[in-house]
Amino acid sequence: MKRIDIIAPLIIGEIVALSGLAILKNLGIEKNILYLVLPIALPILSLLGLWVAFIIGKKFLIFFQASKFVLVGALNTLIDLGVLNLLIFVSGAATGIFFPVFKSIGFIVATINSYFWNKYWTFGKVKKDLGSTEFSKFFITVFIGFLLNVGIASFIVNIIGPQFGQNEKVWANVGAFSAALLAWVWNFFGSKFLVFKK
Repeated sequence: MKRIDIIAPLIIGEIVALSGLAILKNLGIEKNILYLVLPIALPILSLLGLWVAFIIGKKFLIFFQASKFVLVGALNTLIDLGVLNLLIFVSGAATGIFFPVFKSIGFIVATINSYFWNKYWTFGKVKKDLGSTEFSKFFITVFIGFLLNVGIASFIVNIIGPQFGQNEKVWANVGAFSAALLAWVWNFFGSKFLVFKK
């Protein structure tokens, strides 16, 4: 493993832990053991998981790349959810027309983060200039991912609505997280085989 493959999962694990705790606090979940465990455990687990993926990836390169993509995806998901929760917190609105707008803003911020992490770390494309072909492919891939992500999340939040006795804030996060998981498959294969193909 390269030095960046050791440092990156530690950084990502810590940011995911701290972002996750901020989201839990916004949802009213406080004074929980997670506040002590996550900042220590997630960076270590991220590094350990990537090391195992590296070993397996010696035979199957796609496995190591997919593991990096999962780590970056976790970071992107928490950025997306973090922005969403911040906007819900500031506005007090967790449903209706505001939800797709807030989800769109979160998605855009997470996508910018995703582009740089995946280009330079996950897929190791070191070419510095963003050519028009690469940008076009990136834009198309992101646009389809955007439609999937925001569309699925909005459907869950505004059409299905809160289930199982959950409040609107929690249900907004359920919708956003579910959409992120479903859009992950498209994003990985679109990035690997269309945008950052070597």
